[in-house]
Amino acid sequence: MNILRSLSHEVAGIVDAVGPAVLHLRALHGERGDLGSGSGVLVAPDGLALTNSHVVHGASGIEATLSDGRTLLADVLGDDPVTDLAVIRVGVAPPLPHARLGDSNALRVGDWVAAVGSPYGLASTVTAGIVSALGRTLPGRGGRPLEGVIQTDAPLNPGNSGGPLLDAEGLVAGIATAVFIPAQGLCFAIPSNTASFVLGEVLTHGRVRRAQLGIGAEEVLLPAAVARAAGLPEARGVAVRSVAPGSAAAAAGLRPGDILVGLGGEPLRTVADLHRALGGQAIGREIELLLLRRGSRETRRITPAETRAAA
Repeated sequence: MNILRSLSHEVAGIVDAVGPAVLHLRALHGERGDLGSGSGVLVAPDGLALTNSHVVHGASGIEATLSDGRTLLADVLGDDPVTDLAVIRVGVAPPLPHARLGDSNALRVGDWVAAVGSPYGLASTVTAGIVSALGRTLPGRGGRPLEGVIQTDAPLNPGNSGGPLLDAEGLVAGIATAVFIPAQGLCFAIPSNTASFVLGEVLTHGRVRRAQLGIGAEEVLLPAAVARAAGLPEARGVAVRSVAPGSAAAAAGLRPGDILVGLGGEPLRTVADLHRALGGQAIGREIELLLLRRGSRETRRITPAETRAAA
């Protein structure tokens, strides 16, 4: 079997395995009955699925079309505009085909990925590309930045939103969220580790309870020599780009340019790591923060506050 035939066989196998778990969503909005369209992915056999917040936020009704052609009603279990993620449940007796969430921290720039969704309502459309960059920050709803985002050149279009970005193992590495129009090859997805955090919070609390430090953040790669000198297992961290006045970060003396590498005894390599560390359990609790400032390792004690609910 030649290389191209082998590659085609592997890609088709991934699509065959995961395709039945992808949903085409239609959401009814507003008094005029405007109909929005998007995608979703089943992540459990009981009809639990992930999509984008902007696809279902404020919808008065949601229809989900399965790969076998059945159209069913879906309920929103939790909506988190901060990460542009929502958890829905499709109303049908289990078991349903579903995809597995992977570890987005394992992604590397240059890794192969495929997107499955319903661009322009064309259900079960598959595109492929590579991971172009990691840790991007995009403008979010209400001025809140969308941080830690995967950039890919896998072609996405309106309607792909909420569909899965798959890795070479057929695991969900991200949830498609945005495209830059008319730019070509600038497409973005929310990391699967962020999706796992949101899913767990919604299933436990019915909403995402999270703490905040009061910073603008961006993932960075550290020079290998700096990481070695600081005793870090990986040359990655979360850079502080801004500090909100009166915030927990300001009280702890954080400054723009600091690199956060640990929180509560756990390493911080990505913004997704930071989101998970700042779950509801961190609200009002003093924890240790490990950072690099001008290459030197320092510690701070910080007490995160609860993030106000998104409108």
